[in-house]
Amino acid sequence: MDRFTKYLNFLGWPAVSGILVAIVFLQYQQLQQLSEQRINERLTQPPAPAQPSFADAIRLAAPSVVSINSTSVNVESIERESENRLILLLGEKSSLGSGVIVGDRGFILTNFHIVDTMFALFGAFDTEVTLNDGRRIAATVVAWDEANDLAVLHINMDDLSPIEVGNEQELEVGDLVFAIGYPRNIGQSVSQGIVSALTKDSDDSLSIIQTDAAINPGNSGGALIDRDGKLVGINSSIFSESGNFEGIGFATPASIALSSMAAMVEQAIEGNSGYLGVITGEALNAQSSVHFFGVDHIRGMLVESVDEGGAAKRAGIRPGDVITRIEDTPVIDGQNIMMEVRNKKPGDTITVQVYRNGQTLDFPTILGFGQAIIIEP
Repeated sequence: MDRFTKYLNFLGWPAVSGILVAIVFLQYQQLQQLSEQRINERLTQPPAPAQPSFADAIRLAAPSVVSINSTSVNVESIERESENRLILLLGEKSSLGSGVIVGDRGFILTNFHIVDTMFALFGAFDTEVTLNDGRRIAATVVAWDEANDLAVLHINMDDLSPIEVGNEQELEVGDLVFAIGYPRNIGQSVSQGIVSALTKDSDDSLSIIQTDAAINPGNSGGALIDRDGKLVGINSSIFSESGNFEGIGFATPASIALSSMAAMVEQAIEGNSGYLGVITGEALNAQSSVHFFGVDHIRGMLVESVDEGGAAKRAGIRPGDVITRIEDTPVIDGQNIMMEVRNKKPGDTITVQVYRNGQTLDFPTILGFGQAIIIEP
């Protein structure tokens, strides 16, 4: 019996071990087959849909939206002798709102209430615009339309990015929209929402866009864009008892804003004389010519300063230059300059001849705007 038991023990352990090895091998094969099956399933399954992003739309529209700032008045106003235009000595800057670059001629659409606030609080029609790329330039308010809460500013600057215009008449309630602006002076930002409601006139044309995209103080005058980055409205106001955004914002449809702007610009051009943007000193005679330049034959008006962002500065005219001729007319005095410029319209190009460092230079100069025009309702 002992021998039989020993014999079983001798044969049993190898048999058990063999069985265990077989079980492990079979499980390994099953696991490998399952792993290969899952890999094949993953390879044959369609990829998961990517999360929607509208970065391209924002990237397209963002360079067209600007910040509008003005300045508090610290000192009394003074008169420009050379162009009989009132200017102000200004102090600390204060952010007011946003605007949208429309077209390549330097026009910016914004809200009338921003301009109204600027005048009421700061007593100034001249202001400053900050572009999305950080550039700053003086801007002139050229016209406003109180009935439609719209105003137009103008800047003399190259390399602008006018916004692309969409068709707001195709909007439907529920469509995705974005509001771009400069809320609360924290820099440019974007809020997302939908078209909440559309108000139409009796002729079925769109008159007001309501949205739940956040429009906070400072966002007014900015762009309301569609999912393609195209302008569908100018952000105008919010409905709020607290003064903060509560989910109800309004925008002026792009077609109304652009139609109003076209009328404003046309009237501003017709009602305005060209504006050069220089302050000149004395008219040079033989004695002052010798004093300033060491020769006695220089005649014209000495430029004391030029407007930041004005027509003269953009053309390349500098303080210290002597304006010797405008178009074909020799410059005799400041009145002479003023009359030549006033015979032109904003947007007209004139040739201004100056004397600088012993040379006579000609500068083609696109005239700017000298005063604002009110569009009556």
